[in-house]
Amino acid sequence: MSKFGFGFHGPDDSDDDRDKDNHDNQFGFFFGGPLGGNAGGKGGAGNMGAGNLGDILNQFGSMLSGFGTDMNSPDGKGPVNYAMAKRTARQRIAATKKDTRPRHSDSQAVADSVRLAELWLDEATILPAGASGSVAFGPAQWLDETFDTWKRVVTPLADKLGDAALGGVPEEMRSQLGPLAGMMKQINAMNFGVQLGNTLGEMASDVVLSTQWGVPLAQGETAAIATEHLDAMAKKLGCEPREALIYLAAREAAHLRLFKHVPWLVERLILDVEEFAAGLSLDYSAMEEATSDFTPESLNDPAKMQEMMERMQGQDFSPQVVSSNTHARERLETSLSLIEGWVDYVTGVALDSRIPAAAMINAAWSEFRNNGSPAMEALTKALGISFTAPKANEAVELWRRLDDAVGVTKRDSVWDHPDFLPVASDLDNPAAFISNVAFDEDEMEGFNPISEIEKLERELNEKRDENGQSDTDGQSDEK
Repeated sequence: MSKFGFGFHGPDDSDDDRDKDNHDNQFGFFFGGPLGGNAGGKGGAGNMGAGNLGDILNQFGSMLSGFGTDMNSPDGKGPVNYAMAKRTARQRIAATKKDTRPRHSDSQAVADSVRLAELWLDEATILPAGASGSVAFGPAQWLDETFDTWKRVVTPLADKLGDAALGGVPEEMRSQLGPLAGMMKQINAMNFGVQLGNTLGEMASDVVLSTQWGVPLAQGETAAIATEHLDAMAKKLGCEPREALIYLAAREAAHLRLFKHVPWLVERLILDVEEFAAGLSLDYSAMEEATSDFTPESLNDPAKMQEMMERMQGQDFSPQVVSSNTHARERLETSLSLIEGWVDYVTGVALDSRIPAAAMINAAWSEFRNNGSPAMEALTKALGISFTAPKANEAVELWRRLDDAVGVTKRDSVWDHPDFLPVASDLDNPAAFISNVAFDEDEMEGFNPISEIEKLERELNEKRDENGQSDTDGQSDEK
């Protein structure tokens, strides 16, 4: 991994030096489970595709060939076998035949677009530029650069889900498992690894920005765009490829301004995921309710069995992921909505007078984001938490009205501290939040909110110290 995230490639790069693990064969998975299913529909992450028996056996042999290495790898330990996940993702990427290494001219086009976008963004926000460089990237590079972040996000969720899955085993049976319990955990880890790999492989083949979901998945501050998908994205946005590239560059640069100059933001997003994971469990109520009428006597009643089968037809009885810490999910979704809404707004302001179709492009991106991707939907269903921004449109309206009321400087100063940010209810009814920010300028003169918070914290600490000293003195007097 490069020092600044997303390494640079010169004009002599070729496909010959591509990772040796990228084999040109379809990798179908054979497990069911939390990350399973038909994430991509026909031909998607969970589809083996058509083929004769020899093809299927070759695929199965390819899967088995790396099991020993994956099991003994340091990344093969824990709730997810990440060695298997990465190998599976690479094979999935190779099967899409989309992993062409970007040319030097692609990275040059991205660099020119980012420089132009940064100049325009300077007029739309007080946050200075955050990108340390720029690059065009391909699917395999995205996988490598984002994999460590995915591990941090997925591990606590998979760990709790693995415990919850074993918790579904009756107590009397669990006590008799003995060494089999460890084997079950290994199987679960392999299951997670294969299916996570398929999901990430499909995402890697479709992603267009390193910050596409409002989370800085890659380490560093490099603005990265998948130029291979530029023509397809231009069609979705209803514009020319050049306009699409500038728009994507502006979005990427705006995200990096936030992530660099609001230092607490990234950690807060990850901590919300970890807090949500701490309360995870599996809800088996759908299956329990469906089978509540089943009795041994039912086996001897064909009519009743037929009725039960018809009632269960087409229903989803897989255990649902739930969490007692739903407030953490709400806070994450609100933060992502505020991030995406802010980026939507400042990008629109920056491009509005420069690109005639800017408003239309922004609206098309919003629709593209709201539609989501099958792989992200599968990941959301599996983990119980969404990395989408469900109220980004409402956040755009909040930032617009706040800008009208208080101006750019005070609008962006809201990012100075997490306590200043709008909460979920403010997205539905922003008037009260805006009026709180827009109080009389005379009251604001000489007022430093950060200093006031620090002063309050010092006073509280001093009061605690005094109370502690008083308690100690009282105990000495009694003696």
